[in-house]
Amino acid sequence: MANKPVIALGTEEESAYIRNRLIAFNAEHVPEALSSRYEEINLSLKDDNGQVVGGMLSTLCWNWIEVDILWVDESRRGLGYGTYLLQEIERIAREKGCTMIKLNTFSFQAPEFYRKQGYEQIAVIHDAPTGSSHYYFKKAIR
Repeated sequence: MANKPVIALGTEEESAYIRNRLIAFNAEHVPEALSSRYEEINLSLKDDNGQVVGGMLSTLCWNWIEVDILWVDESRRGLGYGTYLLQEIERIAREKGCTMIKLNTFSFQAPEFYRKQGYEQIAVIHDAPTGSSHYYFKKAIR
């Protein structure tokens, strides 16, 4: 039996090494045409003065785009800014040949907004964080 390994907090270099090892492993198990498809796609919404009033941080990976963060300044909510961001990322996804967009949100954020935009709820984790729910959505891109 092998000795028990030592577990420690990783450095930035160790984290990058671990990430790159998993990326290499994954690349061996997806179609070659997809294996190197990875790209950050970040969008900013600005007002007439150039002030950022919203934006989206997302990642293209293989055949989908994952929206990591969608934020609109509280003073601009309800004006269609979130819809504009989703429409733009959906346009980009189609342009890049993606088949879906996936994202997650919390019950105190915007699950109803995503439903209205045609996103399908695929999972929910209750009491995460305590007293709330964590929703996962996807939308097919045609």
